[in-house]
Amino acid sequence: MFAFITGSGFYDYPGLKRVRVETRFGEATVLSGRAGGREALVLPRHGDNHERLPHHINHRAHLLALKEAGATAVVSLSVCGLLRGDWPLARPLLADDLYFPENRLPGGEPCTVFDRAGAPDRGHLLASSFFHSGVTERIEALAGELFEDPRRGIYGSVLGPRFNSAAEIRALAHAAGVDFISQTCGPEAVLANELELPYALVGFGVDYANGVGETPTPVETLRKNLGRANAFFTEVIERLVEPDEGFSFENFIYRFES
Repeated sequence: MFAFITGSGFYDYPGLKRVRVETRFGEATVLSGRAGGREALVLPRHGDNHERLPHHINHRAHLLALKEAGATAVVSLSVCGLLRGDWPLARPLLADDLYFPENRLPGGEPCTVFDRAGAPDRGHLLASSFFHSGVTERIEALAGELFEDPRRGIYGSVLGPRFNSAAEIRALAHAAGVDFISQTCGPEAVLANELELPYALVGFGVDYANGVGETPTPVETLRKNLGRANAFFTEVIERLVEPDEGFSFENFIYRFES
């Protein structure tokens, strides 16, 4: 069963019921039911009316709640800023690689579910890619039906809640080759993989990051692109289908015997 984590402007989904899931990291509210004719989970990461800014999100509770609610694969949906001036806005973005060197949760703790010394499931995540090839390919095929020019590239997870300076954006683009950014999906990618959940990120370019264009993206353009993003994300939720055999976890966790 697919679980979808939604972002800015996407706080509910018709026909799904709210379920509170208690985890050892706290409580999370998950929307559960049928979407597009099959069972699905939707978790609005910011809560109702964007009550939680990026530094308020309990990522560990969110990902563990999705697993405990029956998720077999996770897709994060995120509006993103583009660091590539030669890429058009209002297009789907598929992540091939992750830039998240801080590996920290919003409160400063290490980004991991392996927080208990001696726990039998503790280990080191070894990820050739944080983004599952099979899930990403299915999303890319769907995106290609709806848009002429979906792009694949490197996703950068930045801390927030402020937006980055032009100098910071230049460093991300030139030193690390980052193509698009948002403030929430780095922890989601790491934690999903530690929980052995196949994970993919589909973004949507709503504006150019600070300093990328000669002038900032007009606010009206940003608003229109937010609406286009959520229409596309709704299509993903309704039309993305898991194969009968499911998705196998592609990475590896090195564990220790007790």
